[in-house]
Amino acid sequence: MKIFQKGFNYSQDGRGNRLVYHLAGCNMRCPWCSNPEGMSVIDGSFFEMSVQELTQEALSSKPMFFDGGGVTFTGGECTLQFDELSETLKSLKSNGIDTCIETNGTNERLVELSQYIDRVIVDLKHPDFEKHKAVTGVGNAVTKQNIKLLCDAEKDLLIRVPLINGFNTACDDIERFVEFFESVQGENVRFELLKYHEYGKSKWEKLGLEYTVQNGFVDDTLRKEFEEKMKRLGLNVVRT
Repeated sequence: MKIFQKGFNYSQDGRGNRLVYHLAGCNMRCPWCSNPEGMSVIDGSFFEMSVQELTQEALSSKPMFFDGGGVTFTGGECTLQFDELSETLKSLKSNGIDTCIETNGTNERLVELSQYIDRVIVDLKHPDFEKHKAVTGVGNAVTKQNIKLLCDAEKDLLIRVPLINGFNTACDDIERFVEFFESVQGENVRFELLKYHEYGKSKWEKLGLEYTVQNGFVDDTLRKEFEEKMKRLGLNVVRT
């Protein structure tokens, strides 16, 4: 498994304190990405761990998994290393370790992992296929389908929307988000709206890449209004 970063984080990558592995490679090119160093698999930009090595590291870290913590795989896009990820999740589950993945939901085999995952975090970046594809490089049809399948599988599912001014915060965008979310709500499903930040901007510049987002910040009033609209429909809106 190719990994470009690992470390502990509390609550933002799943329940409790978690050991988070960032897997190298991504099929999207989101211009606001906070981990651009993980977009490509370039020699020298990652290290490798076997299933056995990672499982042993997780087992030795068990005392740190307080408040229901465990192991989370994110990226880049962790499902690009599908076979390695599947084998590792299976190993962790057999050892009683809580598992979570953060994904853009574009892998058509994603639901195959559900038997080895306790919780899933999926980003939906835009409700419209063409606008989603124009900015990220990939459409959203498979992501939407996987969200529905994960709901049916009754996984602990957190659906996140990164709010980017000028990209997905128009009134029509919000209405279409809400329409889709209403169709997939359930007791196992939560929703979170994340305001744009520039945490990754310095990384882009360090890598010699152009950071193209201009005026992406979102007023908190807009987020609150979006949240209230969802809550009125019975959607479980959270902030982690």
